Amino acid sequence: MHKNRPKIWLLASPHTGDNTQLMALAENLGWPFDVKNLSYRPSQIFSRFMPSSLNGLTAQARAELAQPYPDLILGAGQPTEPAALWIKKHSNNKVRLVYLGTPWAKLANFDLVITTPQYQLPDVANVLHIDLPLHKVIPEKLRAAAAHWEPKLKHLPRPWTAVLVGGASGPYSFNTEAAKRLAQQAQTKDGSLLITTSARTPELTAIALQNAITSPHYFHGWRRNDSENPFFGFLALADQFIVTADSISMLSEACATGKPVQMFDTESGSFAMRDPNQKINWRGRNLSATIFRIAMRLAPARWSRDLRIVHRQLLSSGQASWMGDAALTQNSRAQVTALEKATSRIKALFEI
Repeated sequence: MHKNRPKIWLLASPHTGDNTQLMALAENLGWPFDVKNLSYRPSQIFSRFMPSSLNGLTAQARAELAQPYPDLILGAGQPTEPAALWIKKHSNNKVRLVYLGTPWAKLANFDLVITTPQYQLPDVANVLHIDLPLHKVIPEKLRAAAAHWEPKLKHLPRPWTAVLVGGASGPYSFNTEAAKRLAQQAQTKDGSLLITTSARTPELTAIALQNAITSPHYFHGWRRNDSENPFFGFLALADQFIVTADSISMLSEACATGKPVQMFDTESGSFAMRDPNQKINWRGRNLSATIFRIAMRLAPARWSRDLRIVHRQLLSSGQASWMGDAALTQNSRAQVTALEKATSRIKALFEI
């Protein structure tokens, strides 16, 4: 089907973290790709139970997926699955499907699934297990970001601690009280804080955090399509990191720098992430969190996710510590990156 370099369609996920991984993978492959930002009908939720269908898409989105089909589809996020499987079926199975995370459809429907420990997928031939999510933290990108942001931050006293802030995630909430606790624990008498929120940070939580910070700091509130997002500048310039433990993607990116990383638990008490030996409490702080916690206890493992598995791995490998425990002086990184492993497996699908 392909002559020189396979053509890729990247089916964008509803989740920013997924799309960061997809873009990192597509760019590292070095093959031509188109990003498909699909739009969905209000009834698209019912397509979750239709493993191969375009019914959940708007007419405009269906037109975006017209022939000629690509050689490879990279995807993440359940809403994109039915469309990807429909394309594979109508290409006489010539299109290769590579998905990140944990698909809802049967694993056998995919040529390759690239997954991380929290999804607890089985060890089978078409599943690639990586320790942490894919990312775009590469030396060239960090150097460029450092050159852009260092003049904007040089007035702040050193050392610099970057605080990377996520949001509510499945069974875990991130409320204003947790934001105040983060501010209190992050305060420093020496140095400054470089703080950025993210797409999942609740607005009231972000406001509470900003209002509670008294140390010298630079605060960035996340905005969509922001050309002045300092995230990579913070990765490049910070001396150490505090990352909210709900965000496995930001933990992966911070750990990739080789600098000390501390994890902040957005929950506390019986709701906390920190005690991996404790069976997760079935009751959450709200209805959504409670439903997720019940699913974690009763549903098949791959239909949910357990972030604590990744936390344990980061602790045991020396890549991160919990905030409040003894801080690392550096973190250990794998010599062969997850991105290299994933790229190699995909190229093998095309005998490249």
